[in-house]
Amino acid sequence: MRELIKRLRNMFFRSYSVREFNVPLLITVVVLTLIGLAVIGSANPDARVKQILGMILGMAALLVLSVTDYIWIQDLHWFLYGGLIFILLFVKLFGETYNGAQRWIAIGSFTFQPSELAKIVMILWASRFLMTHRRTINKPSVLVQYFGLAAIPLALIYIQPDLSTTISIGIVLVLILFMGGISYRYVIAAFAVVIPVAVIFLNIVVQPGQKLIAKYQQDRILAWLEPEKYSTEDGWQQQNSIMAIGSGRLSGKGLGNDTAQSVKNGNYIVEPETDFIFAIVGEEMGFLGSCLVIGLIAIIVFMIIRVGTQARDMGGSLLCYGLAGQIAFQAFMNIAVATGIAPNTGIPLPFVSAGLTSLVSLYAGIGIVLNVGLQKNYISRTGGEVITW
Repeated sequence: MRELIKRLRNMFFRSYSVREFNVPLLITVVVLTLIGLAVIGSANPDARVKQILGMILGMAALLVLSVTDYIWIQDLHWFLYGGLIFILLFVKLFGETYNGAQRWIAIGSFTFQPSELAKIVMILWASRFLMTHRRTINKPSVLVQYFGLAAIPLALIYIQPDLSTTISIGIVLVLILFMGGISYRYVIAAFAVVIPVAVIFLNIVVQPGQKLIAKYQQDRILAWLEPEKYSTEDGWQQQNSIMAIGSGRLSGKGLGNDTAQSVKNGNYIVEPETDFIFAIVGEEMGFLGSCLVIGLIAIIVFMIIRVGTQARDMGGSLLCYGLAGQIAFQAFMNIAVATGIAPNTGIPLPFVSAGLTSLVSLYAGIGIVLNVGLQKNYISRTGGEVITW
């Protein structure tokens, strides 16, 4: 019993220095979330209540995880991995279906999307796995094990179907592997294979009768490649989004405007509070507001990377780099879709798009990063052991 009490004390009541708590990161995240709440309330007032609940739950998770030893959390990486597989299987068997996709678990009047939680869990798993195998990371057997284990949850997410989240998590796992110290010869070999395969894949999926991707996914790619041809079909949302962003000009039309030409008032975009939230930002907050949102996301990514460079061990560094990569990639893809640079993928804008599970998961990730930052000087204060690169 005494040993158990000691372990719990070390997990939750470690002697952290309040001065090392990353207040600027927390403030930036909260400010960006409040902007998101304002924009969501303008796009769809009914969605704002759930987003406020997500912020409250997320803040609770953040505060708890910020004082919970992240190394102890990483020690549970196999438990978290197994739990993720179980819940993804549960979604496949009993999940709720919406617009042809089976991605949600209903909890009363709320829905929970495990694929959003998977983004954080897989970062925790990968960072600990690579730290454990840091001296053998370039062995083929280790790489096969890494990609083989990663493929299981990715496959379960892909068949929901959720191709965009599958690609998002996959890219972040590759980023973590690269930052973990994989040999450049593997990187060069991967590019030599991936680039031509991607070109061949793109050429195949645009052909009539192809079986590699779903019909709606093919339609989105075709609408992106030929926007004028599909302007009244699958490409109409992106075209309306581009026009909405342009119509905002410098300072925007104002939040909550009631002009008939607004994309939200004219129903020119389906569910503008989620995947196309940046169209609302551009229209109602203008170029300045768009730059503010992009700037805040860039600051968050930079601060997380900075925490990673000062982490006490390799696992903490990779965890931070993974979360920074996830936020950066999601933000880039969401804005790219809204501006027509990329095909419609259905990826939310971090901290801005409506989505309870997404917001709570991101806040939980930030809480773990805050704990990594609190322990950056732990070795010098205590003389404890550190696992370096």
